[in-house]
Amino acid sequence: MLNRQGRPSSAGEAGTTTHPTFTGNKALAQIEPLLFEIGRYGTTGVDLDEPDDFQPRLGGLERKEAIGLPGLSEPETMRHYVRLSQQNYGIDTGLFPLGSCTMKHNARLNERMARLPGFADVHPLQPVSTVQGALELMSELGRYLVTLTNMTAVALSPKAGAHGELCGMMAIKAAIEAKGEGATRNVVLVPDSAHGTNPATAALIGFKVKPVPAREDGSVHVEDVKKLLGPDVAAIMLTNPNTCGLFEPQVAEIAKAIHDAGAYFYCDGANFNAIVGKAKPGDLGVDAMHINLHKTFSTPHGGGGPGSGPVVLSARLAPFAPVPFVRAGKDGGFELVEQESDAAEKPFGRMTAFHGQMGMYVRALSYMLSHGADGMKQASEDAVLNANYIRAGLADLLSLPFGNKPCMHEVLFDDAWLKDTGVTTLDVAKAMIDEGYHPMTMYFPLVVHGAMLIEPTESESKASLDLFIATLRDLAMAAKNGDKERFTGAPYHAPRRRLDETRAARNPVLKWTPPEPVAEAAE
Repeated sequence: MLNRQGRPSSAGEAGTTTHPTFTGNKALAQIEPLLFEIGRYGTTGVDLDEPDDFQPRLGGLERKEAIGLPGLSEPETMRHYVRLSQQNYGIDTGLFPLGSCTMKHNARLNERMARLPGFADVHPLQPVSTVQGALELMSELGRYLVTLTNMTAVALSPKAGAHGELCGMMAIKAAIEAKGEGATRNVVLVPDSAHGTNPATAALIGFKVKPVPAREDGSVHVEDVKKLLGPDVAAIMLTNPNTCGLFEPQVAEIAKAIHDAGAYFYCDGANFNAIVGKAKPGDLGVDAMHINLHKTFSTPHGGGGPGSGPVVLSARLAPFAPVPFVRAGKDGGFELVEQESDAAEKPFGRMTAFHGQMGMYVRALSYMLSHGADGMKQASEDAVLNANYIRAGLADLLSLPFGNKPCMHEVLFDDAWLKDTGVTTLDVAKAMIDEGYHPMTMYFPLVVHGAMLIEPTESESKASLDLFIATLRDLAMAAKNGDKERFTGAPYHAPRRRLDETRAARNPVLKWTPPEPVAEAAE
């Protein structure tokens, strides 16, 4: 039986049914075609007046054929995207356990503040005299960030984590060149457990990368760092807490060794949510650290535009912070320093055309003000408590690669518990989709085989965690009891079944082509 799009009613759709439908829809579980499949060519949902006569200025490059885009009415367009959104999983849907992502609740108060006039409609080219409130907010946000980290300066312009890494490492490179060591200090040490953006960032700006092995307990040891130090080492890029969900116990000793060798300490701040109000990176010897506002300070992942990854800098690197930046004006108020020549310091340059995403600044400061110092500290404590609650609830069924010991904000399991079951980490993740959960982070960090990294954040209640733990316990027992089919065929109930991910990666379909016409069945 063919549906209205000319496809089998249940082809590729959620599960199987003994009651097929003509549309392919199953009540509220609707099958949404592509815009190209539901639109009509040669029409538009907008009435446009015929243009007056004009002389083309494209030099013969004018389009000669129809543009080939489908036309839809406004209700059709709205319904299409609403239906797609209903097939998506987000933090407003349920617990989002992605490790190293900190998918915490985005408070609606923060959203309301970001929509206030003067913030929501601010333009980067407005006269500075008309945006004094926005500049004051940015200055206050920066003050909070340097206070929470005990650093000296902050660059607000980076758009996200990897961009922040680039900013911090460019400041380090500028400081090295200012000392006349640019030609000799060209090596950056990166632990095996690091985020992949760390070595990529170092390589992007011309550094050579040397790996630092992780020990059997998941940590980086100072003696292993010292073995790699020399006059050629520019910096180390260390994540703390690390991607194994553990606080680096020798972080202060590593910082001292790095500084004694004349190098700099870059800290990946992706996991700062675990230690806000508990430990200050500046006290640990950090020279530069990016902060993901979309993680630690609950701005949305996405947010309708660029994110924000401010970078805090120590006194050694503060003079090299990039433009633009906000500073107090000579006659009161605030000014935006746009040119390197206007800075009293030695900025390494400019990373982006405009300063950043105002909405993210507003949401982050709203989070800070509504929580206060004690609230942010409690959020970190609750995030760590929740991760350890999951660890304790699953330790007897799942395997912990570094032993059953306290973790920080996220708990890491490996796939040793799946041995001889015929089930893989990927299969478990797909089965979680059937249970109504987004999968945890899979196969990362790379130092653990078949890694399953779970970060519940502080947002989850005990009831939410109990249901999540019970679900994973049921899946674990099913795998151990030989119910292989529950996993290898999953997901059964998602809008689409499991894709051939290897084929999709090797042979991606990047262009839509009309399907072959389907012959009508003979009467």
